[in-house]
Amino acid sequence: MKSKAVVKVMAPPGPSVASRMKDVLELLGEDISREGLIHTPERYEKAMRFLTRGYTEKLDEIVNGALYHVTCDEMVIVKDIEFFSMCEHHLLPFFGKIHVAYLPQDRVIGLSKIPRIVNMFARRLQLQERLTQQVAEAVETAISPRGVAVMAEARHFCMMMRGVEKQHSGTVTSTMLGQFRSNKATRDEFLALAARPV
Repeated sequence: MKSKAVVKVMAPPGPSVASRMKDVLELLGEDISREGLIHTPERYEKAMRFLTRGYTEKLDEIVNGALYHVTCDEMVIVKDIEFFSMCEHHLLPFFGKIHVAYLPQDRVIGLSKIPRIVNMFARRLQLQERLTQQVAEAVETAISPRGVAVMAEARHFCMMMRGVEKQHSGTVTSTMLGQFRSNKATRDEFLALAARPV
């Protein structure tokens, strides 16, 4: 006797981002049937899922074993890591560059992993202050160094396009952990290297 195939009945999916975006456009007074907007809700959903994909990423999957035992105990710094993120208050972009440094304990991390860690946290709805701290804590978690320093420099569209409308203002945030916090000379060395052109 043949066994019957089990058919799973899937519940109908809930409202999509695209369908909600149609409502938003109409509330703003737009005609969603006009040529330029016909596919905008779907494009918007696709863009937002890309810009917030960091929620689905995990630190151990990004590091993926790229840790190497070395005798190096001098500062390692990866500078000028470009990033783009979205302000959680207005859903407007902010962008800039991040400098990441650490003092190895007994191992180093693959250099490309540091920008990937930055991207993981930048691709979320964010605050620059939180982003800076999360990157530092992730590097600390990944390799347990003697210290981590992160500095972010960014421009925010919520200040440039609305509100105070200051196009040339920038925001600088930093997080210092371990010896970067406790040792002024180490902290000063990082700040000097971060400011020096490559």
